[in-house]
Amino acid sequence: MTAITSTAKDGHEEPGPRTITVHSSADGFAQEIAIGQHRLAADEPMSVGGTDSGPNPYDLLLAALGSCTSITVAMYARRKGWPLASVTVRLSHSKVHAADCAESETKVGLLDHIHRDVEFTGPLSDEQRARLLDIASKCPVHRTLESEIVVETHLTEPDVSGMPAL
Repeated sequence: MTAITSTAKDGHEEPGPRTITVHSSADGFAQEIAIGQHRLAADEPMSVGGTDSGPNPYDLLLAALGSCTSITVAMYARRKGWPLASVTVRLSHSKVHAADCAESETKVGLLDHIHRDVEFTGPLSDEQRARLLDIASKCPVHRTLESEIVVETHLTEPDVSGMPAL
């Protein structure tokens, strides 16, 4: 398990894994997400029975990749002292037939395809822009998405109070 550092309310960093809690009600697909002191929502669009009260799970996945890309590039540029003014990342997700994807070892079924456009503003040289684009593909979320992932799922019993710990 990878240790993730979280920041406590007093500003100091706390090492260790961070638990994210997602809770749904009995109605629809709306989800309440608790990540430390942050609260988010997720849902499905009305076209598939949701209420569109939040981004769908794929949107959240793309947001994680986009924000990680932008943060990683900004950190690198700052460390190098490069004049990066801002980073904009635009992403989309689709399913493509495996046979149509030349870079895939899988030749049957559908593959997830993420398209990412990265835009840098600031007086950067062509070499700096090329290096930042290379760094964009090295962000931790990108590396996780391209690695083999093991997800363990365990059944747990509800809290005695019946209320989720958000």
